[in-house]
Amino acid sequence: MADLDSSRIYDCADVPALDFDPFLRESLSRAPVSRIRVPHGDGDCWLVTRYDDVRFVTSDPRFSRDILGRSAPKMTRHTIPLDRAVSYADPPEHARVRAVVAPAFSQRAVDRLRGPAQTLLDRLIHDLEGAGPPADLVHHVVSPFPLEIIGEVIGVPAADRPLWREWTQVIFTRVHDEAAAARVERVKESARDYFRALAALRRVAPRDDLMSAMAAAVTAGRIDEDELLALATLLQLNGWHAVRNNAANMVYALLTHEGLADRLRERPSLVPQAVEELLRWVPHKHAIGQPRVATEDVEVGGVLIRAGEFVYVSYVAANRDERVYDDPDRIDFERRGPQHVAFGHGPHYCVAPLLARMEAELLLSNLVTRFPRLRLAVPAEEVRWQTDVVIRGPVGLPVAW
Repeated sequence: MADLDSSRIYDCADVPALDFDPFLRESLSRAPVSRIRVPHGDGDCWLVTRYDDVRFVTSDPRFSRDILGRSAPKMTRHTIPLDRAVSYADPPEHARVRAVVAPAFSQRAVDRLRGPAQTLLDRLIHDLEGAGPPADLVHHVVSPFPLEIIGEVIGVPAADRPLWREWTQVIFTRVHDEAAAARVERVKESARDYFRALAALRRVAPRDDLMSAMAAAVTAGRIDEDELLALATLLQLNGWHAVRNNAANMVYALLTHEGLADRLRERPSLVPQAVEELLRWVPHKHAIGQPRVATEDVEVGGVLIRAGEFVYVSYVAANRDERVYDDPDRIDFERRGPQHVAFGHGPHYCVAPLLARMEAELLLSNLVTRFPRLRLAVPAEEVRWQTDVVIRGPVGLPVAW
């Protein structure tokens, strides 16, 4: 591996199935704070991979997410969030915007959703049973489940939710040419127009949904309309795409690691712990997310990062740090140790981890108890995986039972 005075090129090639990215593995073990060059943007940047260093960078205010207007090194030609997204805001502005939506994802709100989510899951599983065996678990259950839930939370009409599935797939693609980047920008503009119209409807006729709450916040001056549009779009995108892929990855892990599913059937009470361990273990992202910029000189892991330099962190790598987790490549449902960072860390910690956990727990518990002989209907090596997407996941999961 190169020394710290030179940069290595990281182009984030798609790795097979749920294999841990060898570039991140090498970085974690040999150069946990290192200079890299990514495919787009200008210049080099830093990559931070160890657990403690990742937590430090993501919580220290000297590393800013306010990078709009800067020529930051990027993994893809386009940016995923809209320009006024909370992803680009630092405290206290970040907290101001986040406070508008936080109540919709509180423990109390998620508890109210559990019953309707179970009813939805019952219907989807019934559809799966009617289609097979064999049948595609992703198509019939894993994909529509989070799409319907986040659509209900935000207030996206049921008839419009398939459109958001299509838009999300476009926006989360790692585009490599200008034509594809232009397509992403057109879709993002369509997303803005859609939520602008929906917010206008909710101002006239409010409902018990998040869009009504956000529209009221604009009227009250708590956020502006551009912040509403960026916030709603980000929630809709992540609320489906991330949960869809993470849940599919979890099921794939259960079905390809001997004894894991049986362990949950024998001890259903382990499901919440299993979800946490799978969140830690699953390498859920291609690439390394969104950069921060140092606002002053800061030492990280014994390496000096200068003011104005860009820094990426890898939560995926941090979750495999052997200095923190014993035998980190092994899935252990009874693992003890520090909390994983699959949902991030610091001010930009995911706003809806309770909802994502609830969805994963319901999905895994229902599958292992209702299908005691659930298995892949094809050899594991024949499962097709999405390529050129930000969040990893199988195209489908053909299963039998």
